Amino acid sequence: MSSASFDWYEFLGRWQEEWVPRADAEEDPDEDSGEEVLARPGRDGAGEGAIAAAEERLGRRLPPSYRGFLAASDGWHVDQPAAIYRLGGAADIDWFQDPHGMASLYEQGLGDDPREEDVLLAGMWRRALRLETDSDMSHALLDPGDSDEDGEWALYVYKGWSGEFPDRYPSFRAYMESMYRRFHADRAAQADFVNATTRAQDAHVDEARLLALRGRYEEALPLLEEAFSFGRPRSAVLLEQLRQLLAPSGSYGYGHLVADPRYQSEILPVEAMRQAEGQGWSGGDEQWLRMTVARGAAPEIAEAVLGALRDGTHRYAPSGPWGRAVAEAREAARWGATDAAWHVLRDALPLWEAPGPLMVVPLGLLADPVLGPLITPERGREVLATPRAGETGPVPEPVPDLDPPGLAWLVEPFRHGQPLDGYRCVWVEGADPSGLPALIGEEGAELSAPVDLSRSFRRAPQPHEREGVELWEDRAVVAVGRTAEGWAFAFDGPSHRHLSDLFLSPAAAASPSGRAVVVWSGPRRSSPDHPGAFHVSVAEHGQELYAFTVRGTDIQRSGAIPEALDPARLFRPQDTGPDNERRALEALHAELGLSLPRFALTRGRLRTFTTRSWTRAPRTGEGFAYLTFVRHRPERGGTNS
Repeated sequence: MSSASFDWYEFLGRWQEEWVPRADAEEDPDEDSGEEVLARPGRDGAGEGAIAAAEERLGRRLPPSYRGFLAASDGWHVDQPAAIYRLGGAADIDWFQDPHGMASLYEQGLGDDPREEDVLLAGMWRRALRLETDSDMSHALLDPGDSDEDGEWALYVYKGWSGEFPDRYPSFRAYMESMYRRFHADRAAQADFVNATTRAQDAHVDEARLLALRGRYEEALPLLEEAFSFGRPRSAVLLEQLRQLLAPSGSYGYGHLVADPRYQSEILPVEAMRQAEGQGWSGGDEQWLRMTVARGAAPEIAEAVLGALRDGTHRYAPSGPWGRAVAEAREAARWGATDAAWHVLRDALPLWEAPGPLMVVPLGLLADPVLGPLITPERGREVLATPRAGETGPVPEPVPDLDPPGLAWLVEPFRHGQPLDGYRCVWVEGADPSGLPALIGEEGAELSAPVDLSRSFRRAPQPHEREGVELWEDRAVVAVGRTAEGWAFAFDGPSHRHLSDLFLSPAAAASPSGRAVVVWSGPRRSSPDHPGAFHVSVAEHGQELYAFTVRGTDIQRSGAIPEALDPARLFRPQDTGPDNERRALEALHAELGLSLPRFALTRGRLRTFTTRSWTRAPRTGEGFAYLTFVRHRPERGGTNS
């Protein structure tokens, strides 16, 4: 960072002109603290002779930005709370010489392959130049061993009471500019703190707000970030909105807007999201509620919002044309059509109206349990780049859809780079998904609230865990939705159940009014003696039309199987299991129009219900065994057996 063109006289003069004490500063400082400091933080500049004398004493030429500073002001009252209070002048500075043995401590932690910055920091303590003359157990240290191409030395601020690593600044100038911004931030709440800098930064906030609404968020971000560093009102809440759309999973706070009637329906649910997901305050709901009420929110409203988020019943429900689009998108997304839902939202974004001047994005969308997961970082950027709230500008290029066509994705990486090991699904052509529990659900089955499928195993209680359920039964908790081709589906995956001889396809029960298809891919096994199984059955009007089951090279079939689905053609002994399975899935998509929404099943939220058993009761003479493994914690001093 070159200081050749930096005007220290203008910079420090502006700082002195704007100088006022902090609101919490002592009104009657004693003689030692220097009353003059509160009125004038700097001194007259040191002459070239004084600077040269200091360099001769130290045996080093000082870095350019620090030399320029001394020429303009021979010392400075930094007033960095609980750290550095005063920087000395040319006659005050001296080598630090590591009086506390910090270098040895840092060298011990370097390890066998240390980073360059860690090596520099460990050596800094012995070679640094100490600048401060008044501090709170803290040091401002210029390191000649950590320099750049312009000859600038890095400055480290070490807060001895904190136990933390020092804060590093690339140069003295960078440190002073940071302290100037902090000076402003510490006084931003004082009503009488108004000057040319505060007015300029407030104008930047106004400009950034308009840029954000016009979709020019990349231009708005640096303006807001700079205004935020100066502590300007409104900058934080506007900046947080942009950041949260760029990284929807982060944790963000919006101050007293949680209680403002104009913004509460957008802000409060978003702030409650992490708490509802169990990732909020360590003190639990009580602490979160206490902190939220302290910012003005009514306790009953905060409790109701948190409860609705936790049980999945919260709804983002804005008014007007945007609100109607949100309702339409939710109806599509709650059955798995997440790309279609996103298209509705994207097309309606220009219709969104800001509820007040402190909101520039439809933030409440993120807290909707069905629509929130749709807002990926890429889509968040598309939201930010779309003009809205009556503003105009270029429309961004749409981001690609997230759902691939068909079923072949089932053999691709599912989560954490691993394929889906076992799944089963029922499709019913032209059916309403809400009617599936009546077709294949257990007695009294009902659809749940939307479930976060990425965190839920959706495990049905085991037979021995439920009264009235026989040990041979295999009931599944399935996610429900509708495909783009109009099939209702009930999906169980990952399913670790194996296809047994007692398997009873639910296809016939699911097909009273049209076609139904069942596919079951059992868990993959590496042993050739225990190959995974793949089953397809198709029924119509209550009657099974055809079916086949493949186990390794063994194929069982029934009915008139279409040539396109002939298992002998699809499952080739010379090919691997995943290749054969992919071929079968592609054929099912081409022949029957079957698909599944990957995004909804891997990252979205869908409703679930518990099915009837996928296995029948054993007949006379058929063997059946049910094994339960229970691990007991050994008593102290004992061993597992």
